[in-house]
Formats: sequence, C-alpha cells, structure tokens
Amino acid sequence: MRTNVLGLPLQSCCHQPLTGFYRDGYCRTGADDRGLHTVCAVVTASFLDFSKARGNDLSTPRPEFEFPGLQPGDRWCLCVERWREAFEAGCAPAVILNACHISALEFVDLEHLESHAHVE
Repeated sequence: MRTNVLGLPLQSCCHQPLTGFYRDGYCRTGADDRGLHTVCAVVTASFLDFSKARGNDLSTPRPEFEFPGLQPGDRWCLCVERWREAFEAGCAPAVILNACHISALEFVDLEHLESHAHVE
C-alpha cells in the first residue's frame, strides 16, 4: 500500500495534466526516480519562475515528452528537494497533503508541508 505524509493511503495528485514520475497521477517514487517526485503541489507563477531560473522550465510545453507545460493552479508532482529549496527561498507552492508520498518526510518536515497545505 502506498502511504501519504499523514500516514493514510496515498491519493492521486492529478490526471489533467497527467503527473507523477510514472505518469499515473500519483506522487510515488521508486529506484529509477532520481528526483524523488513525491510532493503534490499546486503550482504558482512565482514557483514556476523560481524553477525556471534554476534550470527546470515547467511552463514551456514539451510535446516530445508529452508534457503540456504547467500553468498557475495546476497540480504537479514536484521533486521534494526542489520544493524544499523553494520553501527556503520563500516561494514554495501549496501542497495537497493526502497526495504527498510519505518518503518526502525524509527531506522536509511535516510541519513545513502542513504550513503550505492547500485549502479548497
């Protein structure tokens, strides 16, 4: 069973656009996921700018990889260390706690994720 950061079953992050390292909608990880795509985030313009400035352009479509490009408000499985980096820089996007994989807690504190919990 996949578990989220709250100790409950991992929920889907997003299917439109289809996210996750395995492109199954879940922020789960495995041995071949070097980036540890475990944080389900609701991206913002400031985060997209931050990520692009660090060499990871998430806003430009890449059809050759079936990547539509993200817009503010999209949900996306982020690399946990990029989320932590954005948190430390003061521009971390909100997260969907029930869709963040428990292994994210090896790199970020639950309190930090909770302080950025998305409220619908």
